[in-house]
Amino acid sequence: MAASTDRIEKRVLLRASRERVWRAISDSKQFGSWFGVEFDGPFVPGASIIGKMVPTRVDAEVAKRQEPYRGYRFEFAVDRVEPMRLFSFRWHPFAMDSSVDYSKEPSTLVAFELAEAADGTILTVTESGFDRIPIERRAKAFAANEGGWAAQMKLIEQYLAQHAQG
Repeated sequence: MAASTDRIEKRVLLRASRERVWRAISDSKQFGSWFGVEFDGPFVPGASIIGKMVPTRVDAEVAKRQEPYRGYRFEFAVDRVEPMRLFSFRWHPFAMDSSVDYSKEPSTLVAFELAEAADGTILTVTESGFDRIPIERRAKAFAANEGGWAAQMKLIEQYLAQHAQG
C-alpha cells in the first residue's frame, strides 16, 4: 500500500492518565510549553488564536533547533474541543516565509485524539489536507511536518514525565 500524500498520522503510548494528557493538549499554556509556542489566549472552539514561536521548555536539543524561528507568529483556528477525547485546529503547514501571505491557501486539519490503554493513554495526532496545499510547496510542507510531528510526540512524552502532576 502506498503512503498517503494527504495525511500524516503519529501515535504514541503515553504513560499518563487520560486526564493528564488531556490537560497537556487542551490547555494552551501547557500545549505551548512542550510544543514551543506562546499563545495569546485559551483554546476556544470556533475561535482563532495567535501563537508566537518560542523554544520548547522540555528538551534542550529541540529548543536549539527551534531557536531560529523564535518570534515567528502564526494562527491556529480552533476547530473542536471534545473533553477527554478530541482537540483539533486548522493551520497553514510549514508557513515559515514571512514574505508570503498564506491566508489565501487552504489550511490543514490537525486532530489530537485520546484513547484508553492498559498502561496509559494512546495519543494519535493526524494532520490531513496536504493534497490541497499549492503544489510548489506541498512536498516540503509535508516532509517538514512529518518530521515535526515525530519530534512533537517525543516532546509531549518528555513533558508528561517531567510534569507528572501538572
